[in-house]
Amino acid sequence: MKIRSVDIYILDLPTIRPHQLAMHTIVEQTLVVACLTDEAGNEGWSEVATIGGASYGESTPEAIKVNIDRYISPLIIGKEPVHFDKIMYGISKHVRGNYFAKSLIEAAMVDLTARSKEVPAFELFGGQIHKSLPVAWTLASGDTDRDIEEAKELLHQKRHNIFKLKIGKGDPIKNVEHVLEIKKAVGDEARLTVDVNQAWDEDTANACIARLEDGGISMIEQPLPTWNNEGMARLTSRFKVPIMADESANSIQDCFQIAKHRAGNSIALKVCKAGGMTQTKKVAAIAEAAGIGLYGGTMIESSLGTAICAQLYSTIPEMKFGTELFGPLLFKDTITVNDIQYENFEIIIPDGVGFGVEIDKEKVQHYSREI
Repeated sequence: MKIRSVDIYILDLPTIRPHQLAMHTIVEQTLVVACLTDEAGNEGWSEVATIGGASYGESTPEAIKVNIDRYISPLIIGKEPVHFDKIMYGISKHVRGNYFAKSLIEAAMVDLTARSKEVPAFELFGGQIHKSLPVAWTLASGDTDRDIEEAKELLHQKRHNIFKLKIGKGDPIKNVEHVLEIKKAVGDEARLTVDVNQAWDEDTANACIARLEDGGISMIEQPLPTWNNEGMARLTSRFKVPIMADESANSIQDCFQIAKHRAGNSIALKVCKAGGMTQTKKVAAIAEAAGIGLYGGTMIESSLGTAICAQLYSTIPEMKFGTELFGPLLFKDTITVNDIQYENFEIIIPDGVGFGVEIDKEKVQHYSREI
């Protein structure tokens, strides 16, 4: 059945606590949700999340909606969603960039196609390899004692044994001491990583990473600005601790350059950044060919967006650094009828038809807003 209509919603979903990054503190996360309807009335749903309007990247929620409504929707109306790869190639010829918007549209076509075939979406990407994947949690109170208490409680619950700390805001030396105190408290029970969100210059990175490496921290995510691939390469060659590219790893071309120049020896996958599920698989292939480890990243999506990422990551042979698909655990509410499940330190991959979650349309309407 051909696509009949495209509806785009902007939602603001409250979080259970402030979530602090270098560029923004999230107390209400903005999601962009798409619904494609075919001629028989069947629906395909998708979601992307953005952080802090324009503070994280160029794809603001308002721009995503406007560019889909004005420029992308006319290119897919009347098309068969089963040909989503061909359709997305055609879109790439007419619409530059706009990776979040492209990801949103492709995922909705994937959901619509999978539901028409009555199979999980991962069957359209080579089939499921992993039924569950390790999942990290971000400790973000900023208070060392509270973070230690939270980490120990989550270890006791067997919910998380990988913890990330956002350390791009504030005094770098104090932030490093905060991390090392937490590592000392949890010991070998948990793996700790840090995310700098581009906030350091190279001198700061050299000093701080040395301390973090000596203290047993297992990964340093995006310490330098996105433009500084040469600096990232120098850090990668100097330190044994893995240096992860996140904000600098967007298009497949970006990821090829990172692999070529070793501007990081691990990459954070994010479906929305790459421009869709098909493009994300290409990024994974580049990383595999270059011997670069993969991490299943998040933009802090709700249950729908998390299901999209989880299903795709489940088709990738090796996720060396696990995932951080904790988004649904951070929200006060959900836009799906069924929840994402977490057990034994891992996220359980949804395996129902489509992305394995059912939309609560009343919640979508409740949290949606006008531009």
